[in-house]
Amino acid sequence: MSTEKELPTYIEQQLFYRGRKFNFDVNKLRLPNGVEGNWECIRHPGGALAVPITQDGKLVLVKQYRFAVEQRILEFPAGTLEVNEEPAITIKREIQEETGYEAKKWHYLGEFPLAPGYSDEYIYAFLAQELEKLEHPPRQDDDEDIEVILMSFEEFEQGIISGEIIDGKTIASFFIAKLFLEKNRNVS
Repeated sequence: MSTEKELPTYIEQQLFYRGRKFNFDVNKLRLPNGVEGNWECIRHPGGALAVPITQDGKLVLVKQYRFAVEQRILEFPAGTLEVNEEPAITIKREIQEETGYEAKKWHYLGEFPLAPGYSDEYIYAFLAQELEKLEHPPRQDDDEDIEVILMSFEEFEQGIISGEIIDGKTIASFFIAKLFLEKNRNVS
């Protein structure tokens, strides 16, 4: 499978909006197959996510309100990359702010596009282990209304089946982490 980029030809920029967390543009493009048209894209700096696992094997999730879906959803801690910030720095800050835990052991799990049909956002996923509860966790951002939830792997999988866990980046990262753990458990 090729991961080589195939850039379109930009013919004309038609709309550009700069937002707080992302930008939005509409451009007239010529795609690599020669088709011309207007395409919209959300331009996002990317996000970092952690799959945190406690010493006793529980997953650490956050339940927070997401206005776009008008409900509180269960997710792994994550955050938007700051300008020129490495994903590992972003997630180390976010896990402390959102969960009150600090991880002593980290593994990079990989990256994947979140919604490649209309956004250039990538999620950089990490496994966070050897968690320690912080005595004085950092203050959460003003827009964060977070409840920390601990779940077993079995409870998490049941949450996916029941529809309790609906966040795509959380589900994808869980299965990447699970495969990583299974592979490394058998390598000794």
